Amino acid sequence: MNALAWLTRRRNTLPADQQQRRDALPAPRPADDTPLAQQRLVVLDLETSGLDMRRDEVLSIGAVVIDGGAIQLGEQFDCTLHRDGHTVSASVLIHGLAPSDIAAGIEPAEALLAFMEFLGDSPLLAFHAGFDQRMLARALKDTLNLRLRHPFYDVAELAPMLCPHAQIRNGGLDDWTGHFGLQVGQRHHASADALVTAELALILFSRARKQQADSLRALEQRLKSWRQRLQGPSL
Repeated sequence: MNALAWLTRRRNTLPADQQQRRDALPAPRPADDTPLAQQRLVVLDLETSGLDMRRDEVLSIGAVVIDGGAIQLGEQFDCTLHRDGHTVSASVLIHGLAPSDIAAGIEPAEALLAFMEFLGDSPLLAFHAGFDQRMLARALKDTLNLRLRHPFYDVAELAPMLCPHAQIRNGGLDDWTGHFGLQVGQRHHASADALVTAELALILFSRARKQQADSLRALEQRLKSWRQRLQGPSL
C-alpha cells in the first residue's frame, strides 16, 4: 500500500456520523484582550497508562469549565476510555483505574469527540500542561486524524510567575494547593485534579488582575518576558 492510499484509508476509518461531528468542531479562539472574568476556559487533567508520551495511552479525561470568573460545576466532563488489552501496571497505583474500569470505558473516538465538543473554541488550562497537551494531541491525531490547535496555558508556570514570594519554583500541584490552603478531595483522579487546578487558577487570575495582566494576551506577554528573565542574558 502506498503512502497516499494509507493516508486515505486512515482518514476514512471513522463512521460517517463521527466524521461529520469531527468536521463540525469549531476553530479555537485566539488569545485576545477579553478580561479573564469574561473568558471561558476549560481546565483539563488526563490519567494515562504511563509517562511515555510516545507509547502510553490516555485512560481518562476530566475537565471543568471556568466562565464568568467562577467554576461552573454544571459544566464538567468525566470519561474513562476503553482500551483493548489494558493490563495492570505501575500507573494503576497512582490513578486507581483497574483493567475492569478500562474494559467498561467508552470507545476512544466517541470519548475524544465528546470532549472536543465540550471544549468548543475555548483555551485549555492544565497543571504541567506540556504533558497533557502532547498526550491529547497524539490521541486526537491517532484516533480522529484531528490536529489539536487549541492553546494550552500551564498553571504550574503561571503560579511562580504571579506569586514569586511563595518561593516555589518547581513545585507540584500539592505544593501549590498546600500553599493556598485548598482542600483536595481526591488526588490522581482526573476530574478531582481538574477541579482543584481550576480553584488554583482562579486564585492566580485574581493575582494577575492586580498585576495588570487581566487577559490571556497580557498573560502571554508576561510569560514571554518572565521566561527570558529566567534564561538570563544571551551570550
